[in-house]
Amino acid sequence: MDKGKVYLVGAGPGDPKLITVRGLEALKRSDVIVFDRLAGPQLLNHARPDAERIYVGKLPDRHTMKQEDINRLLVDLALQGKTVIRLKGGDPTVFGRVGEEADLLQKNGIIYEIIPGITSAIAVPAYAGIPVTHRDLASSFSVITGHESPDKLDHSIYWDKVTNATGTLVFLMGVAKIGYISEQLIKHGRSPETPVALVQWGTRAEQRTVVGTLSDIDDKVKAANLKPPAVIIVGDVVRQRDTLSWIEKKPLFGQRVLVTRARSQASELLAKIDDLGGETYEFPVIETRLPTSDESIRAIEDALGQADAYDWVMLTSVNGVEYFFNWLDRCGIDIRRFHRAKFAAVGPKTAEALASRGIRADLLPESFRAEGLLDSLDSQITAGQSALLPRGDLARETLPKELKERGVRTVEIDVYETAMSAPRDLWLPEMLANGEIHVITFTSSSTVINLLEALRGLGVNNPAETLNHIEIACIGPVTAKTAEENGLRVSIVPEKYTIDGLVEALVERRRVTKGE
Repeated sequence: MDKGKVYLVGAGPGDPKLITVRGLEALKRSDVIVFDRLAGPQLLNHARPDAERIYVGKLPDRHTMKQEDINRLLVDLALQGKTVIRLKGGDPTVFGRVGEEADLLQKNGIIYEIIPGITSAIAVPAYAGIPVTHRDLASSFSVITGHESPDKLDHSIYWDKVTNATGTLVFLMGVAKIGYISEQLIKHGRSPETPVALVQWGTRAEQRTVVGTLSDIDDKVKAANLKPPAVIIVGDVVRQRDTLSWIEKKPLFGQRVLVTRARSQASELLAKIDDLGGETYEFPVIETRLPTSDESIRAIEDALGQADAYDWVMLTSVNGVEYFFNWLDRCGIDIRRFHRAKFAAVGPKTAEALASRGIRADLLPESFRAEGLLDSLDSQITAGQSALLPRGDLARETLPKELKERGVRTVEIDVYETAMSAPRDLWLPEMLANGEIHVITFTSSSTVINLLEALRGLGVNNPAETLNHIEIACIGPVTAKTAEENGLRVSIVPEKYTIDGLVEALVERRRVTKGE
């Protein structure tokens, strides 16, 4: 059997978008992912569905896997002919013990590749508005471990040389030793008034910064109850934070938002939240797909075969538009056969999806749901007309019921099916219980029902009770009603039932809770 290959990859400081392009490519092609929590769990969404995932961090029933065991694991997997990625937080060569892993791979004749990552030593200060160098303030910087006990620090750090060797000093993993570190720097020549910043959980939603000087930073850290992990920055560059702080000024900074929408649809919502400084956590609980039963396919083919008989084609979602045109293509039907029909769309996004296909909606109601469409149709539709409704299998019955009562021949076809998705996630139940998810967004009734079911599958006995400690945001009143019927307390419902409306409501809620 041919030997496999091992990628030793730096995943960045916490924000999953800070992984390198090369690192992401390696992740997507690997058979096995060996990772710990520092690598950011959302990165696993980019792995192949069939890829094996091996967690080597700490679990409730065992401590973190020893480094020697991780080294051996990488070798054993590669000897089985597998392509393996070892995902490590930050950069693998900066206090990442990559040398030990690479050494054993080399001794066993296994091909490996070290893919650098963005180290927290520069990324975390940058997210706090602190550049580690500055033309007028610091032309060099040092990266120093602060993780050892004071006696070990004195053996590993030459304080007399380090203290003034560079303009900026960056200590990793030294929160508990900040008092001792400050003492040593003052003792060896740094002014007690030298600015110092500690940035906790940098690049993540929990990011928090404490600023002081060498003389008072220990007291300030204790008063703020700042805990690891945090990066310590010492030097005049810390003063730049007053003017360069950027992410903390964004309206959704500090919010981790759980997005339950199907992955194929979620990109717009994810991008908008990210742009506003929020941190998104993808947990798609639904997926859409083409119907596969012979009965459903025949019904679609028969309905589309009568294209020239319809007075109306009514589309209630972007998915409906996409799958409708998908079926036209599959059935070899030219859209021009619907020459008699007017097109109605529920919501501007549905209208935009139609427009992208070269069709302008003849009717676009002000209210972005079926009731709004019915109100708008009053003066335009008459008994005896016919309407085609290409929809999903879980669509509400309000529209077809009302149309039939008005004497409209109504043909419903399920052009797509909505199925439950079951993401593999080791941490979500714990994050929910610990308050690490701040907002949950629901964009349909099925996302509500499926999230509750998915959480039960992950061992959460009473999902509604767990979620009611978290802000619940629903895209509209129908989704909100489903959430409330399932025991959830909904706190956010936008005036406009769109993704833009939902995001605006999130921003407004955050503004209110911050007392702005």
